[in-house]
Amino acid sequence: MGRRTFDRIAGAAAAAALTLAPAAALGQSLGGGDTAWVATSTVLVLFMSIPGLALFYGGMVRANAVVTLMLQCFAVTCLVTVLWVVAGYSLAYGESLGVVGDLGRAFYAGITEGALRNTIPESLFATFQVTFAIITPVLVVGALVERIRFSAVLLFAALWSLLVYAPVAHWVWGGGWLGSLGVLDYAGGIVVHATAGSAALVIALSMGPRPGFPDRLPPPHSLPLTIGGAAMLWVGWLGFNGGSAIGANADAAMAITVTHIAAASGALAWLLFEWRLRGKPSALGAVTGAIGGLATVTPTAGFVGPAGALVIGALGGMLCLFAQRALRRALKLDDALDVVAVHLVGGSLGSMLAGVFASSSLGVFSGEADIAILGQLRVQAIGVVSAVVYTGAVTWAILKLVNALVRERIAEETLDKGLDPFAHDERGYVYTSRIRPSRDTDA
Repeated sequence: MGRRTFDRIAGAAAAAALTLAPAAALGQSLGGGDTAWVATSTVLVLFMSIPGLALFYGGMVRANAVVTLMLQCFAVTCLVTVLWVVAGYSLAYGESLGVVGDLGRAFYAGITEGALRNTIPESLFATFQVTFAIITPVLVVGALVERIRFSAVLLFAALWSLLVYAPVAHWVWGGGWLGSLGVLDYAGGIVVHATAGSAALVIALSMGPRPGFPDRLPPPHSLPLTIGGAAMLWVGWLGFNGGSAIGANADAAMAITVTHIAAASGALAWLLFEWRLRGKPSALGAVTGAIGGLATVTPTAGFVGPAGALVIGALGGMLCLFAQRALRRALKLDDALDVVAVHLVGGSLGSMLAGVFASSSLGVFSGEADIAILGQLRVQAIGVVSAVVYTGAVTWAILKLVNALVRERIAEETLDKGLDPFAHDERGYVYTSRIRPSRDTDA
């Protein structure tokens, strides 16, 4: 097995065996091109959370809840950043204690201007990784909308980022047991999407539906906001997956290529199947399908080729659509912004497909890894199931604790009057009558 293939399997998103060791110990020096690309990718991934997800989610809620939703995304971004500096980075990427890192990097200890990870400054590596730590609980916010108090959102996000995201990131990318097992997760199918989606499932089941679900809920109040947010997510995702190569190299180039392909095929698959099922294509369906294709290709991005990405994206868009319909109609689950349908289904599906399309034995659909498909599928299943079960159990416990400390559910009459005025004394849209000129204005 060549070094390139070894790095893909053992390192998953960022050649974990290398990123954990100081660059000086490996005889590496600062790479200007690598640093520039990862810095660009860091900006793109942060752009996905604010403003991308904030707009994407904000357009789908009621007009009187848009400020609340967007502020939740903004505040969680700030909160997770602070916690990442204090302990999150160290728990995810510190010296391994088996299931989590130690606190040797707490408060970014040892991250000086000259400290390197691979060929980039460790400060940049930590900042790139915090954008992943941010977007994961921001995704979960989509399952909390129009039901939960702002204080409860902050408390939940704080506990969840430290007790769920950081440990699972360590398992896969930080030198933990799943990385050692050989799990393929290039940019977060398990670490980001499966954890966010399984948390959303537990939240939706525990908190119950919004008032009026499923027949009396209003439609999205602003599809232009949602479409614009989805476009931002698509652009940012190129850095999300491409930056996970932790360098300006061929892996990054291929990750960008397959990410763009999967987004397009996912959007078309959802659009065409929805057109067939309901008689009309929808803008919301097209952009949701693109996100489904992106979530599905994420764990595979650095391992598969363009033809494989076409199939992966299409399967993601199609199966996420069917999951959405099943959850709403059969299970009566109020998955408010389709976090379960898109991220749990898409992330888990993509994680399993990585065990197939990463193989170099599939002809034009081949990836570049020398793996045995059946054996790799077993490893992928262990990774997905362990992350989903752990996330579900800990999320349920966190919800119980949050509810005991802060009454989380908002009363139905409050929602009817307007969540934004109740929670923040603000409104997303203020309509005024026409302003008349004063009497003493010159004619």
